[in-house]
Amino acid sequence: MSLPTLHASVTLDRLTFTWPDGTTALREVSGSIGAGRTGLVGRNGAGKSTLLRLMAGELTPTSGVVTTSGDVAYLPQQLTLDVDRRVADLLGVARPLDAVRAISAGDVDPAHFDAVGDDWDIEARAEASLAEAGLSPDFLDRRVGELSGGEAVLVAIAGIRLRRAPITLLDEPTNNLDRDARAALAAMVASWKGALIVVSHDIALLELMDDTAELYGNDLSVFGGPYSEWRAWLDGEQDAAKQAEVTAKQALRKEKRQRIEAETKLAHRARTAKKAEIEKRVPKIVAHGRKMAAEVSAGKLRTEVGAKEDAARTALDDAGRRVRSDSSMKIELPDPQVSRSRRLAVLGDGERAWVVQGPERVALIGRNGAGKTTLLERLVRSAVHNSGDSAAGAADTAPDEDSRTGVLSCDRPELHAEALTDRIGYLPQRVDGLDEARSVFENIAKAAPQVPEKELRNRLARFLIRGGTADRPVSALSGGERFRVALATLLLRDPAPHLVVLDEPTNNLDLDTVDQLVEALRAYRGAVLIVSHDDAFLARLDLDLTLEIDAEGDLVEANPPE
Repeated sequence: MSLPTLHASVTLDRLTFTWPDGTTALREVSGSIGAGRTGLVGRNGAGKSTLLRLMAGELTPTSGVVTTSGDVAYLPQQLTLDVDRRVADLLGVARPLDAVRAISAGDVDPAHFDAVGDDWDIEARAEASLAEAGLSPDFLDRRVGELSGGEAVLVAIAGIRLRRAPITLLDEPTNNLDRDARAALAAMVASWKGALIVVSHDIALLELMDDTAELYGNDLSVFGGPYSEWRAWLDGEQDAAKQAEVTAKQALRKEKRQRIEAETKLAHRARTAKKAEIEKRVPKIVAHGRKMAAEVSAGKLRTEVGAKEDAARTALDDAGRRVRSDSSMKIELPDPQVSRSRRLAVLGDGERAWVVQGPERVALIGRNGAGKTTLLERLVRSAVHNSGDSAAGAADTAPDEDSRTGVLSCDRPELHAEALTDRIGYLPQRVDGLDEARSVFENIAKAAPQVPEKELRNRLARFLIRGGTADRPVSALSGGERFRVALATLLLRDPAPHLVVLDEPTNNLDLDTVDQLVEALRAYRGAVLIVSHDDAFLARLDLDLTLEIDAEGDLVEANPPE
């Protein structure tokens, strides 16, 4: 294993954290993370987000210690924003900025000078930080509510850079970012000053890291190199471990066979000696001596072969512990029994319309703020409007409608979406349709009231929702766990949806779960409409159609991602 960056920025000493319901998220985790750029990886539910919150001081350890080499700045996975505040507030520069402007306008109140301190160039630095994030300087005085989700994340990261904290923690920062925004973030990361610890499932971002830390089974290990080098090392180590396990199994079988052969030989000797004694072929004293010598010899042989077998078994156990046998989520989408000619939805603009039908795979792409999510929500709402029932995952408030057609339009009047079925399963971007105060099981039981509890719990196990996890409140779940719960709620519906609509489904998912999701969507016999900025994910779905909301806000057919 390559050596990680020297000089620790964060040190963990037997760190344990237990949630109020008694669930232990981390148990006696120890290790150090260096002063460079570190990607923190691990399976969903491993405790990565919890660990970042402990490092940031948002959570208090149940036991153990977190030691940092300086102040810590933290960007959480779910960014909670006051939409009425200015971007300057989100950047953390509003007070000195307003003071500088007031002084420039002739207001010499001493309080303004106190607010400025040494930050006379704060406006220039703030504008430069926004420019680094690919944002216009005029963003400073805009309201946060005017920003897209991706723009808000970039502004928040720009604000962290302005703080110049010695240690920065970013939790899934590329979620919801379009290609341009991801490129801007990559440029900021490449020139980052100070220690940077990033939790992410974005391989392109992880490739920019100096070190890769993995949280696995309450062990924190650090590898000196980016994700691809760590992955190659781990795959090689696992191949070696599996081969060692095979070799150890063969050795154990050999030792067992030799023990059996030895026992057979000893039994044969014992029978021969007994027969000779009975037949009195040798004097009694000689027979007795031979018997005693045989028993001593047998004891030594049994001890020798037994020790070899025990050593072989220990070697097998050691080799087995090195081999990972992680559980994977088994995603099985139900058969909606949709014919290939069945029309399910229409998306279009003022000049052209595209029909989604049968088992088609359709992607909707475009920059942040283009209106992709809005168009999806209008589609789902049209299903509610046309059926009078509630489509899964739909928002609580219906949008405005065109009373003449029943088609619900996006912000641009020429863009429209209409559902031709009321059986739509919708998984929104923020996975915010869950009752935070209720348990996981209560949320899912509400969606499947006819399913007996025992059967429902067995079905949940396919989504790795077992035991205590099913009884935890949704508010205590990680991003990946929340996705599994929301997906289970969607897929356990009866009847099954004709059209599955997913908005950024790979956010917060570990790479193994993404693989499972790809396989399930490819095998699904209904239609799938997906919004995603993850080109690698989309390229694996064998798309039938790719639609893009372009820079002018028009809906156009585009080349599929590669």
